[in-house]
Amino acid sequence: MSLNETIPTLEGDASFGAYVAKPEGAPKGAIIVIQEIFGVNPGIRQKCDKLAAEGYLAVAPDLFWRLQPEVSLDPDVESEFQTALDLMGKFNQDQGIRDIEATIHHIRRTLGVAKVGCVGYCLGGRLAYMTAARTDIDASVGYYGVGIDGLLGEKHAIANPLMLHIPTADGFVPRETQEAMHAGLDDHPRVTLHDYDGLDHGFATEHGKRRVEDTANLADSRTAAFFAEHLA
Repeated sequence: MSLNETIPTLEGDASFGAYVAKPEGAPKGAIIVIQEIFGVNPGIRQKCDKLAAEGYLAVAPDLFWRLQPEVSLDPDVESEFQTALDLMGKFNQDQGIRDIEATIHHIRRTLGVAKVGCVGYCLGGRLAYMTAARTDIDASVGYYGVGIDGLLGEKHAIANPLMLHIPTADGFVPRETQEAMHAGLDDHPRVTLHDYDGLDHGFATEHGKRRVEDTANLADSRTAAFFAEHLA
């Protein structure tokens, strides 16, 4: 595992690891990459490396550190997929948001980058929504976030731009949930939703059989334009 940064908790009583990828030259902003249920695995680290190549400081905090530090799982291996599901069931999401907030503070105060966004996938897509509602992050993007319909009561707190990518055939996000997201968020002035017809969960992963190349590139291009606008 190649975690190369240590971040103090908000309380300052502990610390956790993160993978950091740095651009050449001064960063044009920072982006927190929020993991799937598979930890800070090679795919998440590759997301960071690609963002660094685009000029951003990219930081992927190890959010499962209280359960099992340095988790790195392969979703295409059934036993590792089951381990990931078990970790997700034990994970305290409210505490996870506090660790993301600690990461925001660390980036601004210690790493010296003022504008901070986040992008999350799967569980991370849900956490990206929660981060938009519960912190002062400058911009947030969520890919195939799960259970966001149950978080719509927090939408009034979203003060900065949020983009959500929604595959319409997501096996973890039923059609009723997607309809509730649209009904609750389509008229929100800070939220943009993009649907991807017929696509399933995980279509924008970097590695493995879930990836759908052309649609992943389309979604990522929208994300890139979004961050270029809101982290400038």
